[in-house]
Amino acid sequence: MSTSHEYDVVVVGAGTAGCYAAATAAGEGLNVAVVERKTAEEAGHIACGDALKGADAFPEVIPKSRIEGAFTNTGVDHGRFEIPQEDTVLDIPVPGELAVIDRLEYGRLLIEGAEESGAEFHYDTVVQDVTQADDGTVTGIRGKRRGDVVEYSADIVVDGAGALSILQDKTDFSGTHFDTNVSYSQFCSAYREIMEVPDPVEWDDALVFKPTERAAGYLWYFPRTETTINAGLGFQMNEEPMRLVDDLKRDLQTRPEFEGATVTDKLGAALPTRRPYDSAVAPGFIAAGDAAGHVNPTTGGGIAGAAYAGTYAGEQAVYAVSEGDVSESALWRYNDRVMNHFGARYAGLDVYNVLSTAVDVDDLMGLLASLPGEKLAEALYSGSTSFGPALLAKTVRDSFGYWSRILEFYRTKNLADELMDHYSRYPGRPEAVGVWQSERDRLMEQIYDVTGADAKY
Repeated sequence: MSTSHEYDVVVVGAGTAGCYAAATAAGEGLNVAVVERKTAEEAGHIACGDALKGADAFPEVIPKSRIEGAFTNTGVDHGRFEIPQEDTVLDIPVPGELAVIDRLEYGRLLIEGAEESGAEFHYDTVVQDVTQADDGTVTGIRGKRRGDVVEYSADIVVDGAGALSILQDKTDFSGTHFDTNVSYSQFCSAYREIMEVPDPVEWDDALVFKPTERAAGYLWYFPRTETTINAGLGFQMNEEPMRLVDDLKRDLQTRPEFEGATVTDKLGAALPTRRPYDSAVAPGFIAAGDAAGHVNPTTGGGIAGAAYAGTYAGEQAVYAVSEGDVSESALWRYNDRVMNHFGARYAGLDVYNVLSTAVDVDDLMGLLASLPGEKLAEALYSGSTSFGPALLAKTVRDSFGYWSRILEFYRTKNLADELMDHYSRYPGRPEAVGVWQSERDRLMEQIYDVTGADAKY
């Protein structure tokens, strides 16, 4: 049996980017369907660290007031870095509003917000292919719902299907500038458990991080409440695989606060830890959120970025449909808005992700342990180049032995700043992107030389 549907916009995936795109387009009067592989009960159940930076900033189409019921801990205000190699803990203030959320409740509230805007949700639908016209324009998707074939035709398809999206494997992007320089090595594999502990933890105001024995891996403990903890582990896919469940369990056994804890939920996922796509549009097609690398590459966190990317995708879809033009040029402004809002900053952060692949974990942890948290926070979050001689001079005694590494970080930060400046000049038309990419790639070669890292792209 086969069923066909026609919509102005079809959104694949009911995550953050998908819901914001759907709410935006539907709110402007377009006929919008959101196609989701999970059931209505499971939709919104996504593997996530649950930590949210920029908790005060959400697009108005689904405002913070609509979803803040999922914000379970708004008292977090710093990162707590456990450095077992140095037998120390480093507290680093984090600017901006932080929160830890109940991801399932957050997902449900997003879906309700998109439905209230007029979007229709079609659950239990596994997308298997895209349809394209002879000229390459994406015209819809094809999949299965409970064993039956289902087809959707649309003027615009929004890919909110997450990391390593199947839609991009099935789409022929030849003749477009859509970024296909994507490989598994630019992603992180992660696993998390939601745990109930018998007594309140002492660090319910912090996001706790801990390195694994290899630089490629990290553990996190994020408090939803003082007794409900999101405990997780991730590793870069370009490194030797880790046994995530076993490694997390081994660390939990060393932590007295988790004695007698019960696990209420388990889930794993792949997360992008790469720069934003150079272009996330093709004729009739827009990718947003994890599906376009719209994440903080150092952590894989991307809720705020996905919300804005989804909103921009929805607004661009409205423009394209109203103009009767779904070409790459008609959709290109979406790329420009993403890069100018947060894409440039994420591209700069990707430089530190590149650096981390070439730094010995003990060396890195020793350096971090030697620096004052306030100065390190200033170096990481200010727009200045304070990660360098000025920082070293203030910590000469404690940082002795790490001066060459600090100088390397200083040079890396200067290159990251230069890269972000280049991203601020992202071209306003697709014909100019080739020249822009050539200069960006030249900067990346310098970054590889300074860091000693293997090329990531």
